[in-house]
Amino acid sequence: MPIRNRGTAAAAAMFLVGLTVLCAAPAHGTSGLETARQKPAAREGDPPLISGPKPGLPPGRTTGAPLLPRAKAGTHTVASGNTLWDIAQQTLGNALRWDTVYALNRRTIEDEARRHAYASSDRGHWIFPGTVLALPQSPPAWAQPSSRFEPAPCPTTYGILKATRCGFLVVPENRAHPSTRTLRLAVALVRSASPRPRPDPIVFFTGGPGADALGNISELTEAGLNRDRDLVVLSQRGTFSSQRPLTCPEIDRFYGERVHLLYDAPSTGDRYAQAAARCRERLTSQGVDPAAYNTSENAADAADLRRALGIRQWNVLSHSYGTQLALTYMRMFPEGIRSVTVDGVVPPSVATPGWTWSSMRESFDNIVSACAAQPSCRQRYPDVGATFLRMVRQLEAHPVTTHVTVPQVGTVKVVLDGGALLNWLVRASHAPGTFPSDVDQLAHGHPERIAEQWAAAWLPGSQGMFAHGLSLSVWCSEWVPFETPGEQLTKGLRAFPELPRSVLAQAPQLPFLRQACQAWDVPKAPDSVRAVTRSSIPTLAISGSFDAQTGAQWGRYVARTLSRSTVVTLAGVAHGTFDHPCGAKVITSFFDDPENPDTRCVSSVKPAPFVIDSEGAGTGG
Repeated sequence: MPIRNRGTAAAAAMFLVGLTVLCAAPAHGTSGLETARQKPAAREGDPPLISGPKPGLPPGRTTGAPLLPRAKAGTHTVASGNTLWDIAQQTLGNALRWDTVYALNRRTIEDEARRHAYASSDRGHWIFPGTVLALPQSPPAWAQPSSRFEPAPCPTTYGILKATRCGFLVVPENRAHPSTRTLRLAVALVRSASPRPRPDPIVFFTGGPGADALGNISELTEAGLNRDRDLVVLSQRGTFSSQRPLTCPEIDRFYGERVHLLYDAPSTGDRYAQAAARCRERLTSQGVDPAAYNTSENAADAADLRRALGIRQWNVLSHSYGTQLALTYMRMFPEGIRSVTVDGVVPPSVATPGWTWSSMRESFDNIVSACAAQPSCRQRYPDVGATFLRMVRQLEAHPVTTHVTVPQVGTVKVVLDGGALLNWLVRASHAPGTFPSDVDQLAHGHPERIAEQWAAAWLPGSQGMFAHGLSLSVWCSEWVPFETPGEQLTKGLRAFPELPRSVLAQAPQLPFLRQACQAWDVPKAPDSVRAVTRSSIPTLAISGSFDAQTGAQWGRYVARTLSRSTVVTLAGVAHGTFDHPCGAKVITSFFDDPENPDTRCVSSVKPAPFVIDSEGAGTGG
């Protein structure tokens, strides 16, 4: 999740919004600038006719020929190349109903998998030519809620929205079960600053997952992103401005308590899981289906919104988790997308808890290198990187307890162990100017600065405005099941071999997530959510070199399969570039001319100078 809503998401600030089986991790990026144009991706050769393990395929993928017409009404005979996803789309008109096809044919599909020497079908991932599948009956027309837009007054949660019309997108909660109840998703239509706006507006996907996009409107307009295009801002399902938000005050309270606790202690993880269980019990008692809140449904919501608003073509601006949504959306529903900007990239094909380690290391190395490149910083703090890692080890062995003052709260007890210090780096990446001096103060026995920043990140909290339930529904179905604990630990060891295993056991920003997912109890998503997005839609991948949440390397990674892509890295910028003057300029110029964005400002962006304490500062309070 992004540290973006400066005034509304303090408790969510240290979240993330992800390498796995597809390829080795890209090399760590360096501070500075990178702009690149990608050549069209080479076409892959024809796949074999018989299925075998192949990463990134939708549920039930068999490699080979395309879909064949179904044999007779009410059944479908599997042909080489079929997936349950494709079968549901072709026969039922809705790919998201693949799981109803699987449920109806579970015994047949599992028997066929065993007959072909598979232990299971992996919930329909493996299906075989010649298998006859029964098809569920389509519900009567009256039972199929159609998505529609209903005008409504604008909310005032984030102040008066000027030059803005608002309303709700009405959608099914679960498209796999069309007779389900509906959701009302808040939509804000922000007028362009130009009296003659361009015909293709910008739709914005925010991060988290769980942040409320309506809270970003002031940032978007102050950055000038509505200069000559209208903005369409959708509050994703489950987020605060939409009806039936999956907010969890139980988890907000836990984060407030955690500053007093050992970050890495199993007992702290138990408290997190208990808070998640209490939230789930409360939401499900209200009729919420946690499994219906995921990236595929979010993407379908976006596709429905464009049609409901009668927009022929629009441009996508996405940030953090919003980039995972954007990449999924352009793969599933490419119609009507003119161009896409992914800012702080989360590739759906690799995002897991352990994926976060690579971004943390990249940011750390780039901040330390920036200090070394500044003579005054290099002279005053010659070993700041080694000192930081030494203090992580030292605090993990001997945690420090201190008391600090937090605005609106008062005096707060703070416990710093190695995990807390390592994760403080995420906050520090957004204001890195004092990173060397703060680490130096800590090394000289003065933890107060870091303790104040750590506590302020979680207190007084987001006051029930962040949708932790959406976070857990996405992470627990689309991230956690696709990585073992051993694989997660290996990624930590690869990134920070200098650190103890008790620190490395918890992924950055997502500690004890596996325990929380056991309590949240949503099914594993179909393997199709991990598919690589291959597209010729013009795409800008823009990142900051100090981004500890979604490292710049991941912009380069997704561009490999986006044949008309531009990659930009802003030196010294952290997570999120769209409100940086140069970032906003590059993005708006890209939407004006997706093939030739104006990137001239990029070379002038440099890390800000670091603050240098006096020589005696290390002994002061």
